[in-house]
Amino acid sequence: MQGFSRDAGVRGPLEQIPAAGKRKVVAWATIIAVGGFLFGYDTGVVSGALLYISAEFELNSAQQGSIVSVLLIGAMVGAMSAGRIADRLGRRRALAVESAVFIGGTLLAVAAHDYWVLLIARVVLGLAVGAASATVPVYLSEISPAEIRGRILSMNQLLITVGIVVSYLVDLGFSGSGSWRAMFAVGLIPAAVLCVGALFVVPESYVWLLARGHDEQARGLVAGVAGPELADRVIERFHEQQQETEDSEPAGMRALLAPRVRPALIVGVTMAAIQQFGGINTIIYFAPTIIEQTGLSASNSIFYSVFIGLVNLIMTVVSMSTVDRFGRRALLLASLLGMLITVSLLGLTFIAQMSPTLSLVFMVLYIACFAGGLGPVFWVIVGEIFPPRLRAQGSSAATTVNWFSNFVVSQAFLPLAGALGQGQTFLIFGVICLLGLTFVSRFVPETKNGSYPEIDASLHERFEHGRHADSATGTAR
Repeated sequence: MQGFSRDAGVRGPLEQIPAAGKRKVVAWATIIAVGGFLFGYDTGVVSGALLYISAEFELNSAQQGSIVSVLLIGAMVGAMSAGRIADRLGRRRALAVESAVFIGGTLLAVAAHDYWVLLIARVVLGLAVGAASATVPVYLSEISPAEIRGRILSMNQLLITVGIVVSYLVDLGFSGSGSWRAMFAVGLIPAAVLCVGALFVVPESYVWLLARGHDEQARGLVAGVAGPELADRVIERFHEQQQETEDSEPAGMRALLAPRVRPALIVGVTMAAIQQFGGINTIIYFAPTIIEQTGLSASNSIFYSVFIGLVNLIMTVVSMSTVDRFGRRALLLASLLGMLITVSLLGLTFIAQMSPTLSLVFMVLYIACFAGGLGPVFWVIVGEIFPPRLRAQGSSAATTVNWFSNFVVSQAFLPLAGALGQGQTFLIFGVICLLGLTFVSRFVPETKNGSYPEIDASLHERFEHGRHADSATGTAR
């Protein structure tokens, strides 16, 4: 049930949702998407802060790396547990708890007096980042009318990129004083906004309310957005679909492995891995190092990071404006094709020792291709392909794989580049983009404006077709 106008089985025009109702949904979504902002801010702020932390605490290279990477480990654990928490407490209260963890982790980082306390603070922040990255798309999906669902879900990625850019600007602003504690402390502001918003401003997801038997509360919520007649039909259709799935599928995490849900799980976790193994965070995390290898000065690394972050942000905005117009598949295919071409050309500039400026151009074009499609559309897809009662668990599984893949790529990039060469490593990313392009073309359905039953049917049709194609190929051999 991913939109008042379609997922409840209502087949009337999308104009049934009045403009005032859509504005209300956008306002709620903006508040909750602050969780995405914190995701971006806490992953990005350390890049500038680490320059001053290392000097104050006299950190060696391994300790510096652990301050960055330990957040990713915490995020894996946070994402893994987010589904159960969101199902038990509700989406709204889960986000309030996650914002409180953000506040606690930030205060601990600001007060850290040595390496070990700061390391613990980064683990705590990682728990919050991972949990929020899994919970936010679920909430956004469950409150979104179908007509604007893509844009609403893309707000998560938009706020992630805004958070990254703001973190770089904050680093730049405090670089004169070298106050890394102030860099972290700024994160208290959005954490407080999310906490207050989740507790006192936004409503609970009506899908969660219906699943817990709070029909009247859910009816009031939907009626306030779409009107009482549509609210009654939403509730009626929800209970019909719930009865059908409860009669045929197991409950809990085991249900993700059930034959009926397995295609959604495969698409979710595969897209999560492709998004990271395509190489994006090697650019985001190691941009100054890569730029230095081109022969250009990387002394002003924060400036380079701000520029890359702005490109990422601008193209995410472009994606938001097109995802509900052109659809998810078109953006994914164009994005992966662009990433394949640009990251391969980037690798060739290193192998052939071409102009450093050319390397920078392909790097920026690669980021633009990612941000214009795969970056935001992954979060849209994750919010759309799982059945309503398993959406939190499915999002948790996909997000856990995303963070694990992020960790693996981040840890492996520099050693791999040292062993094979930087150019050859980028060519490996190109191969992964090609595999991703093939996977999307074959197995990922178009979900634009679709109800869950429509999306599920299309998903199973693609997997059934793929299985028959594999059988035919095997016979031919």
